[in-house]
Amino acid sequence: MSGTPDLTLGDPKAARDHARAQGGTRVETMPVLPPVADDLPEGVAGQDLVWEETLAPGGYASRRLARGTRLRLIDKAGDACASLNIFNAEMPTERLNVADTVKVQWNAYLGAGKLLLSDMGRVMASILADSAGTHDTFCGVSNAASNARKYGEGRNSGAFPSGRDRLILGAAKHGLTRRDVHPCVNLFKGTKIEEGGAITPIIGPFAPGREVLLRFEMDVILVIANCPHVLDPRAEWNSTPLRATAWRGAITPEADPVRNASPEGLRAFLNTEDHYRR
Repeated sequence: MSGTPDLTLGDPKAARDHARAQGGTRVETMPVLPPVADDLPEGVAGQDLVWEETLAPGGYASRRLARGTRLRLIDKAGDACASLNIFNAEMPTERLNVADTVKVQWNAYLGAGKLLLSDMGRVMASILADSAGTHDTFCGVSNAASNARKYGEGRNSGAFPSGRDRLILGAAKHGLTRRDVHPCVNLFKGTKIEEGGAITPIIGPFAPGREVLLRFEMDVILVIANCPHVLDPRAEWNSTPLRATAWRGAITPEADPVRNASPEGLRAFLNTEDHYRR
């Protein structure tokens, strides 16, 4: 058989040497360890950085993040879709509830000042800043069957992975199963509900560099998938890198303007604060 020999089967020592030679390799889409970033907001110290990673098109990530942590997501090239599942890190049966997020705030369109609520009526995260303005609380994510119909391939290990399968992989790293994967919010890809109830996708591609800044109000397990939106009308599978940067921050004070922006939001914050008094 011609070609490059199978180093793993033919010569374990050569395979070891080959693997070790990859040390120090850097590519755009990978975690940075230890985390380093040269564009942190003013007043954020480098030692407070806890996560720096760029998710590849079709990639995913999962992290446990402490209460008060800030997470900045950047759509680097204008065609990323950040599908988020969020769990209470102490009790993962409590998780993001998209229906309550919409219902309690009397608003289906996310943006700065909006909250992501749990199924226990608590605030999991606040949106502190948003330069994108295109998000989706209605559609969830693609799955293997929908991708197979649209792209001719839907396997998790194939060329066109689905958002649901990526969320399942991320959840599994924290001992969770496919039954724990719940309806998500999609950031950077939007939808509009028309007068007759039809859903119009707002997909782009958009200008690169749009950002969303989240503040976590609970200790959470966060899972992110970066796959095309399920209603993307384009025939091609399109996704671009998504950057995630997280740093330690203060717990939300009582005078915080987001906390006090509405009676419904304040009640959800009080529910969260009561949870941490126990």
